[in-house]
Amino acid sequence: MAPAASRLRAEAGLGALPRRALAQYLRLLRLYPVLTKAATSGILSALGNFLAQMIKKRKKENSSQKLDVSGPLRYAIYGFFFTGPLSHFFYLFMEHWIPPEVPWAGVKRLLLDRLLFAPAFLLLFFVVMSFLEGGDAAAGAAKVRSAFWPALQMNWRVWTPVQFINVNYVPLQFRVLFANLVALFWYAYLASLEK
Repeated sequence: MAPAASRLRAEAGLGALPRRALAQYLRLLRLYPVLTKAATSGILSALGNFLAQMIKKRKKENSSQKLDVSGPLRYAIYGFFFTGPLSHFFYLFMEHWIPPEVPWAGVKRLLLDRLLFAPAFLLLFFVVMSFLEGGDAAAGAAKVRSAFWPALQMNWRVWTPVQFINVNYVPLQFRVLFANLVALFWYAYLASLEK
């Protein structure tokens, strides 16, 4: 009986792992909100790029191409220094500027996000990524000219319903995390636009 009881206690401990991880995340979010959101954004952005590379590799039949470690690193840098902090402060600004009790708050928030934040953030993405890839200003401008408009159109299609839910129903402290989880797949899409 002792080995069975011991095994049951060990299995119960494994079930507690997600609860402990969530409790730790919530504690870090409370103590260090910007840093926690930056780290989460960096990790999930890198994972999105890694997934994109895996998908590309699978699509090519006889691909012996190795994974590009610099891709996830660039996305981690972008997520940590730009996505997490900028999103944190944008959502705070939006909550303060358009409180829930304002008439049509949900629509106003969505329009602010879709028409101002999304294009500016996407433009920043292409410029920063071009710089991180070692490109010059001309290469960055060429990338923006070729990829910005199709990416923005796709952004509006994918992110509009997501952001409507996010800015109107997700609690403020979880908005960056919610967006990061969706962005995991969005960054995989953006990475697929790369050369």
